Amino acid sequence: MRGLAEELSIILRRKSLSLVSAESCTGGMVAAAITDIPGSSDVFDRGFVTYSNAAKQEMLNVSAATINENGAVSKECAAEMVLGALENSAANIAVSVTGITGPDGGTQEKPVGLVYIAICLRNGEPDVAQCDFSGDRAKVRASTCSKALNLLIQAASAI
Repeated sequence: MRGLAEELSIILRRKSLSLVSAESCTGGMVAAAITDIPGSSDVFDRGFVTYSNAAKQEMLNVSAATINENGAVSKECAAEMVLGALENSAANIAVSVTGITGPDGGTQEKPVGLVYIAICLRNGEPDVAQCDFSGDRAKVRASTCSKALNLLIQAASAI
C-alpha cells in the first residue's frame, strides 16, 4: 500500500492537487495510507470517516432519500459521498468508499465484499466503480484501500 500512496503523492504534488477522502467501510485506511507518507500535508486536505448513515448525512450531505431508496452501500451513496467531500473541503480531487466488509451484514442482493469506490474532480462528475472483493474483513478492507489508491492514481495522472 505504501508504494501506491507514494506514487499518488508524487503525482498530486507534481500537478499541485490536493485530496479529500470520504470513507465508510475502510474506516480511514485511505487517509492513513496517504498521511503515512512524509510531506503528505502538501497533498492531503482532510478525511471524513462516516461510518454511520447519520454521519454521511451530516458531514457529507448525503440525502436521507438516497440511503432509504438505495442503501448506504450503493453507487448513488458513493457518488453523493464524494461530492459532499469536495463541497466540504478545499481539495480538488476526492475519493469515497462504502461497502460491506463482513463477516456479517451481507445479503443475497448485497453480499460481503461488495464495495463502491467513487472518484471525482472538483466541478466534475463522479466516476463510481463497483467492486466485488473476496476474503475476510481485513482482506476486503485492504483490497478496497488498494483499489481506491489505484483509481486515484489513474484519475490524477489523466489531468
